[in-house]
Amino acid sequence: MIWTIVFTVLATILAVVLAMNFATPEKKLERKIEHRYGIADPQFRREMGVLLGPAIVPGNRVTDLENGDEIFPAMLEAIHSAHKSVTFETYIYWSGEIGKKFAAAFIERAKAGVKVDVTIDWAGSSSMDGDLLKQMQDAGVKVERYRPLHWYTLSRINNRTHRKLLVVDGTIGFTGGVGIGDPWQGHAQDPDHWRDMHFRIEGPVVAQVQSAFNDNWIKTTGQIANGTDFFPPLTPVGNMDAHMFISSPVGGGESMHLMYLMVIAAAEHSIDLSAAYFIPDELISNALVAARHRGVAIRILMPGKNTDSDAARVASKASWGPLLLAGVKMYEYEPTMFHNKMLIADRQMVSVGSTNFDQRSFQLNDEASLNVYDAGFAEKMTGVFEDDLKLGKEYTYKTWKQRPWKEKFAERFLLPLRSQL
Repeated sequence: MIWTIVFTVLATILAVVLAMNFATPEKKLERKIEHRYGIADPQFRREMGVLLGPAIVPGNRVTDLENGDEIFPAMLEAIHSAHKSVTFETYIYWSGEIGKKFAAAFIERAKAGVKVDVTIDWAGSSSMDGDLLKQMQDAGVKVERYRPLHWYTLSRINNRTHRKLLVVDGTIGFTGGVGIGDPWQGHAQDPDHWRDMHFRIEGPVVAQVQSAFNDNWIKTTGQIANGTDFFPPLTPVGNMDAHMFISSPVGGGESMHLMYLMVIAAAEHSIDLSAAYFIPDELISNALVAARHRGVAIRILMPGKNTDSDAARVASKASWGPLLLAGVKMYEYEPTMFHNKMLIADRQMVSVGSTNFDQRSFQLNDEASLNVYDAGFAEKMTGVFEDDLKLGKEYTYKTWKQRPWKEKFAERFLLPLRSQL
């Protein structure tokens, strides 16, 4: 009898703890944001800077890097050029060739006397070679696993850092969608090599990228990476306005959600969205439909059959009907896994970073996004988007209505779990 009671109590506690992982931030947006001004209106930038956190700063240069063949050499070159500090945060760090290259670069710089601080998500690095981790630590690299599993952390095991940040000497930054894993190598030439983008950042906004790294470094170590080795004086190097902002379930949990809603509400001409995972909630869907009713042209590009999450793809389609009926153009990328994360509005601003267009990114993950307010950069990224679009297949309302009954059946079970996908 007593063991039955003990088992029941333990099972109840476990169920409560696991249920806590489904909880979303207390602060929750409930109403659609109305269209009051356009993307080009000074009021849009004013409110984006105030409501999302960091101010928009001028004098930056952001360079897009396409696929692993461009991304990894640029990042490794920057690390090897470090004289004072390297700070790095990522979700995915898998065993493999590219993981060894990054470890070797961190080790080489640490042995040269450079301060190297690395935050790796515990869940995202579960397959990482333990010997590689030890080699880095033995060489003087400060490596922290973000939120490792303990009995007393079960209630927050679902809250991961999904941020992708690299800062070198406090002067060069990187962010985007790429993890440290072999599928990101190459140039998206086949289903084994993913399509993705990353961005090299220079100028005053790099200090905000460094501050984003510090957010979880402080949480994990209780220490702060500060001083001129990490925050040197930064002078203008370009003419792009930009800001980097973060979100987390603890404080600012709705920042990403708010950002997307504000952009959609302000758009007057066009919205182009590259989404590795597209699972919009009702507010986002309604905002997109309202934008279409204002005459905004909307194109969304997502993974097709080559995806790393069939569950996310199936759950996504449940909400496509009203969007397709409203005239939203939706496309599935065919050659390989499509991992891009980019929003372009009115060819005036571009948002890039780690954030997926789903509830996990909006409510559960730690994320970081860079918004660039520059028509020239937006025009160039539109060209990149349209090149990807050529490799996508349009998904129509007729196709949606005729999707297999198995998908419709699965949607009923997956939709309640969409924040977990």
